[in-house]
Amino acid sequence: MANNLFFSRDTRVLVEADSTVWEIPVLDGFSFSQATNTSEISLSEMESTGGASRRGRRMFNDSYAPAEWNFSTYMRPFLSVVDAATGWDGTSAQMHAVEEIMWASLISAGQFNAKADADDNAEWTAASGIAQSASALAFDFSDSNKSALKEINIYFVMGQGAFNSGSHKVYKIESCAVNSAAIEFDIEGIATINWSGFGKLITDTGSLPTVTIAEAIDSTKNFIRNRLTTLTVSATTAESIVGTYNLTLTGGNIEFNNNITYLTPETLGVINQPIAHVTGTRTISGAFTCYLGNHSAGSADLFEDLIESKNTITNDFDLTFGIGGSNAPKVAIQLPTCHLEIPTHSVAEIMSLETNFHALPSTVDGADDATITYTGTTYT
Repeated sequence: MANNLFFSRDTRVLVEADSTVWEIPVLDGFSFSQATNTSEISLSEMESTGGASRRGRRMFNDSYAPAEWNFSTYMRPFLSVVDAATGWDGTSAQMHAVEEIMWASLISAGQFNAKADADDNAEWTAASGIAQSASALAFDFSDSNKSALKEINIYFVMGQGAFNSGSHKVYKIESCAVNSAAIEFDIEGIATINWSGFGKLITDTGSLPTVTIAEAIDSTKNFIRNRLTTLTVSATTAESIVGTYNLTLTGGNIEFNNNITYLTPETLGVINQPIAHVTGTRTISGAFTCYLGNHSAGSADLFEDLIESKNTITNDFDLTFGIGGSNAPKVAIQLPTCHLEIPTHSVAEIMSLETNFHALPSTVDGADDATITYTGTTYT
């Protein structure tokens, strides 16, 4: 009987875009679903001369709601191996990330060009907001001011062992848009991103696409320890808040959100299906926590400067999170124009502060809110 059951621990996730298929290991807690939008007609009338009062109702399926999905991955930078069997590059080693395709879909509509042969390197188009070299992989939002971003197909492959159409289930979510990426700084954990978004339709397909890129997914050398994470806070407001603060994190989070809406027609007499997504306002926000410290340029000074700056309508801070510290593997997230809210005190055995922040572009129509830079090492 157990052979007829599927366990979540056996699930593989594949992502398809631009004729390329990536395998991305995910953590427990993933989900996907699709609901229907219904309407109801009900009768409500007084009693007839025959003593009857009709009280029935009818239900109708109007449309499919957009499919919703989410899963978590570790942040895993690595330096590619030239001409690996299911690798990125055939000419020279470049910096990559196991979850690279997810960032690409979050920040741009850029095209991916797989390596054409053993003497070629894979690359993203110049307008993708992705810059690669042998020393770093950088993502920015320079190509994100779009009404629609890159769509991907996501496959959830259920079943143990080598794929067999008779014993495995493959659920495909087509035309997915990545709506948000959330990073939590669990001091005792490994650097993790929770991805979520929408798709057009979930189908039960009996076929499995061929994986073309699965490099470094089995390595144990590209995980990042949160405990090594650092934060640099530099104030550039041209009043009393100027300088660099010395803060040591105890926790925090960052969320990148596209505020996507999936459009669905409302034609009468048919069951409508979602057709496409449109982006909303891009928001990047989060919070960081640290102990209340009375040292020079510490958290107590940050609180004092913010609460006493009564004439500053929008303050201006440059925040850089060094996830994993100074040595590779690591990820640096730079938010050059942040507005900080006044920190709130948390009363415990050791007093601490929580500070909410909002990363903004330098101009209201800009797209320089953030830069995410991955640095890894060889994984073999």
